Amino acid sequence: MKPVRIIGVDPGSLKTGVGIIDVQGNRIRHVHHTVIRCGNGDFDTRLHLLFTGLRSLIREFKPATAAIEDVFVSKNVNSALKLGQARGALIAACGECDLRVSPYSPTMVKQAVVGFGRAEKEQVQHMVRVLLHPPEPLAEDAADALAVAICHAHHAPMQKLVSSIC
Repeated sequence: MKPVRIIGVDPGSLKTGVGIIDVQGNRIRHVHHTVIRCGNGDFDTRLHLLFTGLRSLIREFKPATAAIEDVFVSKNVNSALKLGQARGALIAACGECDLRVSPYSPTMVKQAVVGFGRAEKEQVQHMVRVLLHPPEPLAEDAADALAVAICHAHHAPMQKLVSSIC
């Protein structure tokens, strides 16, 4: 059985975490992680940087599928709109590279990685380090992106089973 490469994305309008794993059966292996940093420039420039940055990583690492975290809507509607636009640019980069994108809520990601949907960020980071043994330290956004990829690795087999039944 050949490994399946998954790219996980934790979207943000200033910085976006990206994590890439290989999954073979019940084995998960760390491949790469990074943070796409956009700075504080014009918003349209930041969206372009997100799009081209993710597209470049997809072309380099050639994942088979993508997973992205859903937008968490808080009290600040303007921030949620910007985050949604950033997420849209990232999904468009996946689409341009013919990658299907599966969305996951923050609660689903935490549940898949930690076993508790209301886990703290530090718990997620710790479990990602335990599961993947990355060769270098993990920035919070990169750890979250790897967690999204791990979540997809757990849910993708079930999605295939359900689609084959329907």
